Amino acid sequence: MAKNKGQNKFWFKLDNAGKVFPGQNTSRWSNIFRSTLIMEEKIDPALLEQAVKDVLPRFPCFDVCIKSGFFWFYLEKNPHDAPPVCEDINNPCYRVKFNENNRFLFRVFYRENRISVEFFHALTDGAGATTFLCTLAAQYLRLCGHDIGVGGNVLDITEPAPESELTDPFYDYEGKHGRSGRSTRKVYHYRGTPLPTHTVGIITGIMPTDVVLKKAKEYGATATEYLSAVLLYCFYEQQKKETRREDDLSVQIPVSLRKPFNRKTLRNFTLTYSIRIDPSLGEYTLEEFVRQIMLNLRLVNNTKNLSAMVASNLKLEKGVMRYLPLGLKNLGINISFRLTGEHSTTVLFSNVGKLNIPAEMERHVQRLDFLAGPGKINGVRVGCGSIKNVLTVSFLDICKETEIERRFFTTLVKAGIPVKIESNR
Repeated sequence: MAKNKGQNKFWFKLDNAGKVFPGQNTSRWSNIFRSTLIMEEKIDPALLEQAVKDVLPRFPCFDVCIKSGFFWFYLEKNPHDAPPVCEDINNPCYRVKFNENNRFLFRVFYRENRISVEFFHALTDGAGATTFLCTLAAQYLRLCGHDIGVGGNVLDITEPAPESELTDPFYDYEGKHGRSGRSTRKVYHYRGTPLPTHTVGIITGIMPTDVVLKKAKEYGATATEYLSAVLLYCFYEQQKKETRREDDLSVQIPVSLRKPFNRKTLRNFTLTYSIRIDPSLGEYTLEEFVRQIMLNLRLVNNTKNLSAMVASNLKLEKGVMRYLPLGLKNLGINISFRLTGEHSTTVLFSNVGKLNIPAEMERHVQRLDFLAGPGKINGVRVGCGSIKNVLTVSFLDICKETEIERRFFTTLVKAGIPVKIESNR
């Protein structure tokens, strides 16, 4: 963070992960995601609006608008107090325009007993967004007259943000040997009937966390490993049903770097790892899918491999690209995203994990829903999260068909996991 002398303005460089997202932004699509807390009582919009104003100073890295320089976009202190608090809409995660929403890069919504925030990915990742949401919900409950403490994902809004929350840790690994591990080989994509632009179908499965963990443990896997394997296996079965071709299948799983590197940043600090399975090698069982994903994730999830992947990303930024004017950078990023982007990924599975909130807050919260934003090619993108003993898996789909969702939840029910379904369809 830099501050201009004699002024109250400050500005941030976009973090390494966030620099590509403004260049990908179009009038039809943005890289945006949503986190929602379903509360026990109906939301008072006036109190929620005040809570946003109370909380925002604690998150200076979100109290910004985006500006364009000669070489890069950057973030500057937003002159407005807060984004407007709006009644929710049926089709979330629609495109971002930088001059709307009081120029903030996150949006706040309410509907009945729901509080939702949507973040443009250039600002933060799922961990930063859910921490903001929990802190916001805690302050809202205080304004409602409840005594709510701090801890876990609820930050103390009376304390200033420490530097550790505002820094970009990616640059600590500059100069290390890089290794991307990326593959440009195309994979299977499920093709459905497109919904109208800015329209999405949402199907959320609600299930007990302990039952999911118990089932995953039977395979020696974590919840992320088990659920992402079930998801990719559904695409495997769908491809066999559709065609005799045996294209690779790939699941993209964002991995937070905060725990392995002991960091507390609220900005982007995530790597996305793609795991491939080649159906041409023979018939696979679900157990083999779980094992493949489990072994691949555990192989990469160590500080040496992760450091090399971070260093590889930094080399892209520090190479010839750094000398190009912003207009040419945006053109290059946009063309690269169109040509590669989702072509090497069958589906994305993003799990923000279990959120921790103060005990006195738990009785006011039912569950967490996390929506990964819509794709351009991938019809389905999947978000997952849990709070208390409730885990949700949410499909956000840009196609009319729901075959993958049906297969996924049917597989879980047959495995003995009770699932309650909610949808906007």
